[in-house]
Amino acid sequence: MDISNIPLFERISQRMAWLGERTRVLSQNIANADTPGYRPKDVVPLDFDAEMRRLEPVEPRRTSERHLTGTVPPAGGFDARKSKKFYEQAREENAVVIEEQMMKLSETQVTYNMMVNLYRKHIDMFKSAIGRNV
Repeated sequence: MDISNIPLFERISQRMAWLGERTRVLSQNIANADTPGYRPKDVVPLDFDAEMRRLEPVEPRRTSERHLTGTVPPAGGFDARKSKKFYEQAREENAVVIEEQMMKLSETQVTYNMMVNLYRKHIDMFKSAIGRNV
């Protein structure tokens, strides 16, 4: 069985590749912090939520009358808004702010670790489903 054909694994792999590229670009920004005239770069954001919404919804299936029907809780009523970020101003000849780049790099690392754990948990779930010890 080729797990790369499973949409969830395909999306996780795509996200991990994007995060790897972002790590490379942010590291390049940090390395050029003292280069006159250098402008920091970032990778175009990958909308993981939109990719997941694009997938067909998975509904629980009853295979026995003794099973309970599955339910999906409604989405929370939270309004997520981006907060304004205030960073110190870089020197006129260079727009790289080390603290900002380090924060972005840290966020990228945390997200990458989350994707690795999600991937690992789904592999364990497949192993459990086919009867292999996890």
